[in-house]
Order: sequence, then structure tokens, then C-alpha cells
Amino acid sequence: MIELAVLDIAGTTVEEHGAVYVALEEAVRAAGGHPSTADIQRWMGAGKREAITALLTEELGGAPEAGTVDNAVADFRGRLDAAYTDRVPTPLPGVPQAIATLRAAGVKVALTTGFDRGVTDALLAKLGWDDRLLDAVVCVDDVAAGRPAPYMIFRAMEATGVRDVGRVLTAGDTVRDLEAGTNAGAAIVVGVLTGGLDATELGAARHTHLLPSVADIPALLSLSGG
Repeated sequence: MIELAVLDIAGTTVEEHGAVYVALEEAVRAAGGHPSTADIQRWMGAGKREAITALLTEELGGAPEAGTVDNAVADFRGRLDAAYTDRVPTPLPGVPQAIATLRAAGVKVALTTGFDRGVTDALLAKLGWDDRLLDAVVCVDDVAAGRPAPYMIFRAMEATGVRDVGRVLTAGDTVRDLEAGTNAGAAIVVGVLTGGLDATELGAARHTHLLPSVADIPALLSLSGG
């Protein structure tokens, strides 16, 4: 039986209209980079500091100065906050109900994200999501490395007291989400089609299931109310 569902945030449980990748591209361009759509897509699901550093490194042909990265990260956060203020993120259809169904069946639910804690806390506050809905929230700055490393999944297991990866389900809308689930050895690695990738693009990564949405996970697990 699955004891823990580890779910990504942006594009997986939350509709934020792609604002994160617009803000990422704009911040990198403002710092002197010229990323293509493919460049940005390649870093979907990654920690945003890591993505900004890598995109600027590719542009400059060498590692950017720490101050340049710090400024770009701060710029990204400001642009994202403004975007979220202008168009407030919302739960994807059926997701709060799916989370409630999972928890009612005894499955703990944790969120993981490539956002840092400050961005994540602000986003979840806009949604009104707290420990009444979730068992744990793990951010990229809580671990040594973001996706595709499995560390956020392991931290979620630690936070919820789940010891067996054979009882863990992971779900996300990016290739890096699926790679992290696979690298963790999760029993079920779900790709959901609510983000920016279609079934062909997302399905190219190793997975156990592709689903239209997180809302379909209770039915996958044959839980009542799915």
C-alpha cells in the first residue's frame, strides 16, 4: 500500500499559468542572457538558482559572479511575486479533493518544489494551503541538490515518518520530476499532463504512469471517492 504521495507544486497541483518560466526567462535576459524556449524548458522542475546559474554560464562561457546570480535570483522572485499578484495561482481542478481523499485513506501528502522557502510560503499562503491540507512541504533550499536528485523526496519521507520507498508515489509535470521519482526508487512515478509538456515529451522520461491530472491519482490507487 502507498503510504506517501509526493507531489510537485507549479503545474502539478497548482495552476500558475506558466508564470514561473516567464519570470525565469525575463530574469536571465535582464542579467545578460538570451535563453531560447528550449533552454528554459530544459530547466523545468529544477531549482531556480541552479537554473539561473546554468543559463548564465552557458551564455557567458564561464561561471557568472556570485553577485550576478544573487541579483538575478532576486529579480526572478520579484517578477514572480508581481505575476502572482496580478494573476493569483489557483489549485488545479480536483486537486484539493484528491489530496483530501488520499489523506482520508491514510496516505500522507507532501509537496516538493524547485522554489525556495520564501517563494513557496508566499504561494501557499495565497492558496490558503497549510497543515490542515498537507503533511509536509519540502523546498529546494531544504536539501543539498534539487531535481533530478531524489533528496526532496527523501526529506519528505523523513518529515512524514515513511521509511520504505516501495510505499511512495511521486507525481510531477516535468521530466526532472519523473527523474527524481525514479532516482528515489519510488514504487509509483506519475507524470501528469497539466503542465507545459505533452504525453510524448513527458513520456520520454522513465515513469510508471501518465495521467491527465493529480485528480486521477485516487482512482489509480483504487481509493473511494477517486
